[in-house]
Amino acid sequence: MTGADVPSRLVVRDLAQLATPSGTLAPLRGRSLGDVDVLEDAYVLCEDGLVAAVGRMRELPELDGDVDELDARGLCAIPGLVDCHTHACFGGDRVDEFSLRAGGASYEELHAAGGGILSTVRATREAGREGLRQALRRHRGWMLAAGTTTFEAKSGYGLDRETEIAALEVIREEGGVPTFLGAHAVAPEFDDADEYIDFLLAEVLPAAAGIAEAGDVFVERGAFDVGQARRYLHACREAGLAMRLHGDQFTELGAVPLAVEVGARSVDHLEATGETGIATLAGSDVVGVLLPASALFLDRPMPQARSMIEAGAAIALATDFNPGSSFCESLPVVCSLACTQLHLSPAEALSACTVNAAHVLGRADQAGRLTAGYAADLVLLHAPDWRHLAYHLAGPVVAAVVQGGRVAWRR
Repeated sequence: MTGADVPSRLVVRDLAQLATPSGTLAPLRGRSLGDVDVLEDAYVLCEDGLVAAVGRMRELPELDGDVDELDARGLCAIPGLVDCHTHACFGGDRVDEFSLRAGGASYEELHAAGGGILSTVRATREAGREGLRQALRRHRGWMLAAGTTTFEAKSGYGLDRETEIAALEVIREEGGVPTFLGAHAVAPEFDDADEYIDFLLAEVLPAAAGIAEAGDVFVERGAFDVGQARRYLHACREAGLAMRLHGDQFTELGAVPLAVEVGARSVDHLEATGETGIATLAGSDVVGVLLPASALFLDRPMPQARSMIEAGAAIALATDFNPGSSFCESLPVVCSLACTQLHLSPAEALSACTVNAAHVLGRADQAGRLTAGYAADLVLLHAPDWRHLAYHLAGPVVAAVVQGGRVAWRR
């Protein structure tokens, strides 16, 4: 029998605590969002990349055959974190823009002056496929070290056929969940948003639909209006893609009603969403993906997360990792912001960046929980209590990451 034929088995033993979202449903909402099962003195048995069993150490049976053991005394385990909204495939950086914004320039002013998204478009086109691969690998490593075992990444910094397709292919090849965000901004070669949408649908979408899992559009002043977004999303749906939206980041232009109308999986940002939008979201199956690191980075108001939860809306958390408005790859930092700025409990924050985020990516039956049959992805926290995930603001809380039943990163 070759090494590749030997079953992979790992037992993570003597955990101080194990915490995982309760139940089997997804997405969690209302009071259920904060329901977390906690086991003391626990173990996780991983076999062939899946969780085979979870329990207390006194219940661990004798294990025959070859089994690797990971001593987790003093550590806590949570499910591998799921980042359902990133822009991690890009060239260059925008540190000059960051300095200008620190001096008072607004995001809209920078965009209008040729900065913002379009400056990253230039750098991304220049990077080429291998440059994008190297950048994504670097960013993927950062995310893994912060506990992210499943990540989504969007195109949208190419805005031409060649670069958009290359970005989607690189994301898929490097283990990410690819989303086609061709409608991120109007490409510099086009003066008219409708003309650019025509180009996307005719020249880029047919190839993108064979690679991506979802289509996304930025509904915002200076980007795309509701009518243009509707046309784009309908075409994405007809091509077999799930639908997602960036909406209500700066202005409330109707992204939430559109998301509900077309049956989108999510509408993301929601910093500008008011009472009517919250009620509309709560009465739907659309998940509101909240991005507090982006709001902090841009000095914008935080989304009304507490009102959304109390109204019954399903929410998820993500980093929005990108070079311009959220240069942050850490979901533990996002959990800290969720607790301190959005007024979520640590349990609600955990569910929002595990099972609910997995639901947004169509993976709630395989990621986001530590239970038998799910992917053997878990994060070991160097802490006596799992709530240190959010409590330790930007600290070295992640001790190790198990991905697919193997130790993928260790501090």
